[in-house]
Amino acid sequence: MTHKTLSFHDLHLTPREVYMQMGYGDSLPDSRVAEEVADVMAMAEEVARPRFCFHVMNGTLHERPSRLAVGEQGALADDFSGGHKTRPYDFGGQACLAVGTTIARQLTGSESFAIFVATAGMEYEQLRKQESDPLRVFVADAVGSVMVERCADLMENAIQASIDKLGWHHTNRFSPGYCGWDVADQQQLFPLLGNAPCGVTLTDGQMMVPVKSVSGVIGLGLTVTKLPYPCSLCNNKGCFKRKE
Repeated sequence: MTHKTLSFHDLHLTPREVYMQMGYGDSLPDSRVAEEVADVMAMAEEVARPRFCFHVMNGTLHERPSRLAVGEQGALADDFSGGHKTRPYDFGGQACLAVGTTIARQLTGSESFAIFVATAGMEYEQLRKQESDPLRVFVADAVGSVMVERCADLMENAIQASIDKLGWHHTNRFSPGYCGWDVADQQQLFPLLGNAPCGVTLTDGQMMVPVKSVSGVIGLGLTVTKLPYPCSLCNNKGCFKRKE
């Protein structure tokens, strides 16, 4: 399994990205909001230690029902030299992820699967929870969201660097709670990464702590594709994360 701890500086975030997350679009906030964003980002730079980890595993994608059975170490988990051939498996005792038809369709053709967690980190979580002013709470939430998304982007870069020599590609990242994948599957996914991966734990309601964390699966292989606009994959028109 691959682990990486980053600094806030490694994320190369800009205030503009935070403004976008806050809903300003192409507009700029007033001076007060801009000052609060700058201040929260400066505080985050002092304390934040975002992290990611991923584990590459073999698996079998079942179309009906749309489930992904994973749990055996993939060829790339410890050695990225290639030469792997898929072989039959007994999936008894392995995790069976009910990813749904939308995600299963995008994972089709994957030869291995990267199970992952990325987080803004508990250090930032503690900073975020100290805020009480409504505006600063909103700003801190937006900064944390942008942090974890960029951390996950860097994780994808690390995965791609690991498979470049095979000529492989990766899909978009997919998380429980989106595109029809039940958030309750966190219970199946987290044990694949060991105890509290990257310091992230689950509540009884399957919510992650720190809150600014993401988990999920990425497909890897010769023929898979990362699409530029993930929302085009999904039929959930009411999703609050929809960008188009």
